[in-house]
Amino acid sequence: MNLARFPRIRLGHMPTPLEPMDNLSKHLGGPRLWIKRDDATGLATGGNKTRKLEYLMAEALQQGADIVITQGATQSNHARQTAAAAAKLGLGCHILLEDRTGNTETAYTQGGNVLLDLLHGAEISRFAGGTDMAAAMEARAAELKNAGRKPYIIPGGGSNPVGALGYVNAALELVNQASEMGLRIDRVVHATGSAGTQAGLVAGLVGLNSGIPVLGIGVRAPRPQQEANVLGLAQRTAAHLGLPEGTVRAEHVVANCDYVGQGYGIPTEGMVEAIKLLAEKEGILLDPVYSGKGMAGLIDLIRKGQFGPDENIVFIHTGGAVGLFAYPDIFGAN
Repeated sequence: MNLARFPRIRLGHMPTPLEPMDNLSKHLGGPRLWIKRDDATGLATGGNKTRKLEYLMAEALQQGADIVITQGATQSNHARQTAAAAAKLGLGCHILLEDRTGNTETAYTQGGNVLLDLLHGAEISRFAGGTDMAAAMEARAAELKNAGRKPYIIPGGGSNPVGALGYVNAALELVNQASEMGLRIDRVVHATGSAGTQAGLVAGLVGLNSGIPVLGIGVRAPRPQQEANVLGLAQRTAAHLGLPEGTVRAEHVVANCDYVGQGYGIPTEGMVEAIKLLAEKEGILLDPVYSGKGMAGLIDLIRKGQFGPDENIVFIHTGGAVGLFAYPDIFGAN
């Protein structure tokens, strides 16, 4: 896999650290837990979308864009990182935010990621839940073209074959780090939503013949839909890389969607416990929407004996801790 043939702009601080979580491992009684710190990519407090934006923004500039358009939920980590990347590259940025939770608290609608979107100079439009956001972005792009601008549309989460290259690269990075450390990785676990992170990891790890399975902990869609979304994107990403047809198969894609709770972005008891536990045991901040629920799933599966005590499990921290400030009430801050 020759990623050097794809245009890329360096936006993040990489490689991100791969660290043991000894206190949490001891607390849970095994397996040995590790964390890949993609919350430390550096762009606007960091996060996984920065890896995707390195390829997406490079394509935008290659196509002569002067403004990027993207969409996400109100507290979208992707929107925040896109706004920061656009600011860094001197591009305009229009963000379409969809109300997926019904939360009308000021901390949620104006704080956290929304505040940072505005600080980075992005223009924001808001939409009701259930809006066809892809169509809304196309409509906005048409308006901008009519006004003489050159827009580039980035899908929600940066999740297309171009964006997923960022996590193909992360797979390469992880395998190299593990090799240098003499670490046998038995499984990679992370929160999966718009599918790009898991699709890129799967395409990369399978393409490398690493033998490392990936488990996505779903934060939004039911399992059949989530696995279908990931598989489709992973296969398109593999084709984009030039890998042989059939390289990525259905058995490579596994999602556990038992930890979504009442819906996307809606707190669960497990998520709150996971965030408090990581903060208290490891000094690491997770986020309420993605990594918090991802870690909640991992902790519950460990308690249910799903992993051997001697296994090495790597959790990909996808970032987003700034979102904690949008949910102060659930952590007793009010």
